[in-house]
Parts: sequence; C-alpha cells; structure tokens
Amino acid sequence: MAEAQQRAAALLGAERCWFGVNGASGLLQAALLALCPPGSRVLLPRNLHRCLLHGCVLGGIEPLLYDLPSDPVTGLWQPPEPRRLERVLAAAAADGGSPPAALVLVDPTYQGLAADLPALVALAHRASLPVLVDQAHGGGEALAAGADLVVLSVQKSGTGLAQSAALLAQGERVPPAAIARTLLWLQTSSPSALLLASTAAALEHGASAAGRRQRQRAVARAGRLRQRLEGLGLPLVANGDPLRLVLATAPLGINGLEADTWLLERGVIAELPEPGALTFCLGLNPPRGVVRRLPRQLQELRRALGGPPLPPFTPPPLPLLAAPELPIGVAWRSPAEAVPLEEAAGRVAAALICPYPPGIPLLVPGERIDAARADWLLEQRRLWPGQIADTVSVVVGS
Repeated sequence: MAEAQQRAAALLGAERCWFGVNGASGLLQAALLALCPPGSRVLLPRNLHRCLLHGCVLGGIEPLLYDLPSDPVTGLWQPPEPRRLERVLAAAAADGGSPPAALVLVDPTYQGLAADLPALVALAHRASLPVLVDQAHGGGEALAAGADLVVLSVQKSGTGLAQSAALLAQGERVPPAAIARTLLWLQTSSPSALLLASTAAALEHGASAAGRRQRQRAVARAGRLRQRLEGLGLPLVANGDPLRLVLATAPLGINGLEADTWLLERGVIAELPEPGALTFCLGLNPPRGVVRRLPRQLQELRRALGGPPLPPFTPPPLPLLAAPELPIGVAWRSPAEAVPLEEAAGRVAAALICPYPPGIPLLVPGERIDAARADWLLEQRRLWPGQIADTVSVVVGS
C-alpha cells in the first residue's frame, strides 16, 4: 500500500499521499490535528463541513469562524475573495489572542463554486499560516495553488467506493510525522483492503488516458445538457465544475427542498436540495437519457410549482470573525436543555443546528444566540422544512 500511495502522490503532483477509509471527514480531522496543537486556534470558514468542528473538540482547538459572502438570489455561500481574506487575517492578528495555527478553505464548494486559490494561499503563507483545503468536491487542484494539505473524497469526485479518500501533502510547513501520528489516532488499525484498493485504482484511473477520455465524454454530455436547460430559460448557477449542474429554484418561486420532493416522486434524484437551489452531480457516468429526460422534468416542475420569485435570502447576522463564547468542547459536553427557538435569544448553544446535506452548521456549540441570530434561525426553520427542529439545545444556566 505504501507503493500505491507513492504512485498516487506522483500522479497528483503531491510529495506525499495517505489513503483513508473513513471518508474525507476522517482525513480532514487528521489533517486538522496535525496542524493544530491543543489550545491553538484555527481559521475556519462558515461553510465548513461539521466534521472539522468535531476535530476541534477532539484536539482541544479553538475555532475562529470567518464569515463569507452569500448570494441573495440562491442563499448559497460564496467563495472568499482575497480582499475579504486580508480583512480576516488582519482581524485575527489584532484580536489579542494567540496567532492562528492554520487556515482552512473549502474549495470548490458542494455546488462547484471556486475561489482564486493561488491568491488566497499566497496571503496565508505571507502570514506564516499553513493551508488545509477541503477538496472533497474537487480533484486536487489546490496543490498547484500551493496548498500544504489537500483532502480528496475519491467517492465524490472519482470512481472510488463510498468512504474512500486521500490526503495529499507538499512542502515543509507540516511535518509528515505529525500527519502519520494523527492518522494513527483516528484511523482503524484494520483498514478495509477493499477501500484502500478502490482508492488506489480510482486515482490511477482518473490520471490515465482512459480516465481522461471518460471525463471528456462526461463534460461534453454535461455541456449539452446545460445548453438545453439554458435554452429553455431555466436559471442555472454559474460555477467552475461542468459536472455539477445547479438549478436556481428561488427565481422560479420554488423552495429547492419542495422541488426535490416533487422530483423524487417522479424518479429524478438530485444530489443536494437547498432552499434556493438544487444541485445535480452528474458524475462520470450519468444515467442514460439524462440529457433528454431532465429538461422535460424540470419544465414540468416549473409548470407545477413555479410562481413569483422568492424574496432575497437574508445573510446570517454574523461578524467577520468570531470564536464561540464558551469553548466548543465544553459547550458540547455541558448539561443542556431544549428550549423553543422563539425563546433562544441570549442563551449559549450546546449543540449544532446543521441541515444535512450539506452538513454546514448554522449554529455552533458555544455561540451565544443574540436576538438577530434567533430571528434568522427562525427564518431558516421555515426555509428548511423538516430539517430544523422547533427547539434548540442550550447550556443549562447560560
């Protein structure tokens, strides 16, 4: 397996590679613990996957959560621009706490939205910060941008079996021994040979001539589908991944979760429903007939459920940079009680509010819920029917 990992590193342009059998989540946690000693702080984006917060609890790490822009039309988090990251880094340097140990980026997003990674990584390196990029929905492009650690989900962006993943490393900012140690803590001592072999085979196939031809055919097919949908006047979100088709449902007057339910009843499965958008991950082998069938089904969806555009989505009332008031691990382990969301203002959260998918927390344990945040969460409950409870878990006595 060591030889397979070395081959994979060479194929992807990395210096080192480790396979994982606990999905991208397990490798993100291992990478985070390798970067950040107990008691340190780490810059995490608000669109992080919740597994990184679990890593903070396991490692005694303080999350510094930086806010991101959001699109009022779809409600989707947008990638950070270099100017915004400059402000985040300046705020972290000026807040009186210890310097952050690392910066984490999510790129591309679940919906295929991509940032100017070379510029963001360069800013972090100038601030002496190593960079971990969550590329669970990408293909390792962050390495060329200079990222120190990159995590891939081989099942999401390749042909690997579920829970197959890879951690790529380059440079000297993160000692390989630190990564090996944290992998020992978090990975099973009896990894599945099937998943390890699947990871190796998927990465080698993706880099092969046959794999490149397969991707070219898939991209061409996806391009034809996009052209058909745009020709029908269906609003699509511009993104950087041709194999991820994002329908903006809000301009059609449709909540994406309601659209998903309607389509499921007719045998059409989307990857990710959200209040303002519906993401289809076409993959390397989309279902036969999708170019013909999906446009017809989406036209019928518009006729059946469409109406005036939904009102603009309100961004969360969050500061540019904030840490939980109570340490996240303390809050999560504290005695808790459930209170109605309508009565949550002023209390400290004891658990996540996290619609899944996409697994992005709307509220983090240890955060104090001010009145504006409480009102926003009430609106999110309406927008995510069935995904957000009527109550929130709060720390007793907070």
